[in-house]
Amino acid sequence: MTAASRATPSDPLDLLPPVPAATARSPADIATLLAGGSPVILKGLVDHWPALAAGRRSQAALSAYFRAMDRGIPVPVMEASPGSGGRFGYAADLREFNFTKRQRPLGETLDRIERATTAPGAPYIAIQMLSLAAQLPDFVRDNPMPLAPPAAEPRLWLGGPVKTQIHNDRDHNLACVIAGQRRFVLFPPEQVANLYIGPLDNPPPLSLVDPEAPDFDRFPRFREALDVAQVAHLDPGDALLMPRYWWHHVTSRSPWNAMVNYWWGDVPRGLGHAQDAFLSALLAIKALPPGERRYWRAMFEAHVFDDSGDAVAHIPPALRGQLGEMRANQRADLRRQLRMTILKSS
Repeated sequence: MTAASRATPSDPLDLLPPVPAATARSPADIATLLAGGSPVILKGLVDHWPALAAGRRSQAALSAYFRAMDRGIPVPVMEASPGSGGRFGYAADLREFNFTKRQRPLGETLDRIERATTAPGAPYIAIQMLSLAAQLPDFVRDNPMPLAPPAAEPRLWLGGPVKTQIHNDRDHNLACVIAGQRRFVLFPPEQVANLYIGPLDNPPPLSLVDPEAPDFDRFPRFREALDVAQVAHLDPGDALLMPRYWWHHVTSRSPWNAMVNYWWGDVPRGLGHAQDAFLSALLAIKALPPGERRYWRAMFEAHVFDDSGDAVAHIPPALRGQLGEMRANQRADLRRQLRMTILKSS
């Protein structure tokens, strides 16, 4: 099915430029694709999975497949009211979300999802972020993913026709569809200012824009985000590989949908986390007087974001210290210095 055949007059997102397809046969191929910095579709990546075969037989067959693996451990369930239209996002006051999160028995939840597919006025129900290794380990054994790092724990997402508001992930994401059709609308990481992201205090931060019905009077810069957006249409067996920080809106388009994803981080040992540096900058720099903020902006541009090396070209490489390529002992010294600074300021 082509993007044009999926589109409707009321859904122009379907006609955005498509995410390109690629192939990957090894973890090295995945690493190369991630280094490219853009998402790609891996068509038919999990066509061989037994779970996919069950899903292709019927909704009941896939439900039975999961029920047979149930170990009686409650699963994470999200539920939104019929009036939400299946859109999982913020409540009107931005302090809470418009859905509830509870732990429920797997069998009971599957029953409710199945009933909701045919019952008018039913709530929108979805199992989200279920740890397959902890709760359905037989699935991991029978449906392996050798392309992901061993530490990338698989998570199950299963439910009705729900929509997840624009957000991003701190880790790389390999999302594999096993039932139903899914659409991802993707925006580059640097579009953050054009996506009108909500508060950071109640993670995950979500965009306030409904991309399917954007209010351009309220969110005019969203037009700029749409200018560089891409769309990925995934059928059962397909996978989407997303580098970390790409913003994405996800629509489960079928009455019954299931997906397994893998997150991993690849933060080199001994390095700090960028999120920690960002939060520290919010605390230490954001409230400074304008002149001091200009100084720190210039320092970050020269010594963090400039790849040319011009800012330190006048210093012999052996004397560049923290401004150069740090060795392990220099990184350890810097971490100790940071710990002492935090203790003094607390």
